[in-house]
Amino acid sequence: MLKGSCLCGKITFTATDTARDPAACHCSQCRKQSGHYWASVNVWMKGFSMKGPVRWYAASDNARRGFCPTCGSFLFWKSNDEDEIGVALGALDGDTGLLLERHIFTADKGDYYDIPGTSRQEVRHDE
Repeated sequence: MLKGSCLCGKITFTATDTARDPAACHCSQCRKQSGHYWASVNVWMKGFSMKGPVRWYAASDNARRGFCPTCGSFLFWKSNDEDEIGVALGALDGDTGLLLERHIFTADKGDYYDIPGTSRQEVRHDE
């Protein structure tokens, strides 16, 4: 089970199903919202619960981003068409046993950093 919270603790969440596909997203939206790239893990909605005042921002016609309106923590990424949710790895409490498996939207990464060569990279552009 994974447990996590926002910075101020007003939002908490748990995921009971197996987490999959830990990834770092380098798209311009994730970089603008998080201040750098955003690392997350996907969990199935059927085993996911959250409590607190989550606010949602529709960043595109395809997905929305969940954050805490009190402290501003960017916690969730949810596609409109999928039954899973991306959960911020940095918001998880304690050890996770997870390792980043891939980097996505690497063509859109900032010029101020390099991506380590140890993970799979997908060179897609955000739209």
